[in-house]
Amino acid sequence: MLMRLAFVCSMAPLLAAALAAAQVPQKPQPPAPTPPGGAAALARIAKGDMSGVQTTRQVTVRTAAEWQKLWKEHSPDEKMPAVDFNSHMVVGVFLGSKPSAGYQVEILNVRPEDNDLVVEYAQKQPGRGMMTAQMLTEPYDLVAVPKHAGPVRFVAVSR
Repeated sequence: MLMRLAFVCSMAPLLAAALAAAQVPQKPQPPAPTPPGGAAALARIAKGDMSGVQTTRQVTVRTAAEWQKLWKEHSPDEKMPAVDFNSHMVVGVFLGSKPSAGYQVEILNVRPEDNDLVVEYAQKQPGRGMMTAQMLTEPYDLVAVPKHAGPVRFVAVSR
């Protein structure tokens, strides 16, 4: 019994560190060059399931002022990632408030189509009968893409 208690106590810091690491947002990655075939390169800025944005929406951010406003709503306590708005813009998808864990969104591809920039994204939700943490989540994905002056269309795709 005493050995079991010692083992559990020794594992507690490791478990706490693992949980803390899971909550760290991803660091922005620099955009890659535009690949052949017309698809635009994308660099993930932030992706996760905890956001201050409580409503479902897709966003296109073309200026530093718009970015500052969005970031303040999304994650006011975290440092705002730098984006060079001279050459890039930010597109993102927020799923809004969800009743449990297990919901996800991911921007998969960004491509030009006629005068539009098409942002393809996929959503995932927990399967029927799947056990998930019963907590409110707000899944989101934000990426930087090369600047595009025309309209931006968001298209949900299946994986």
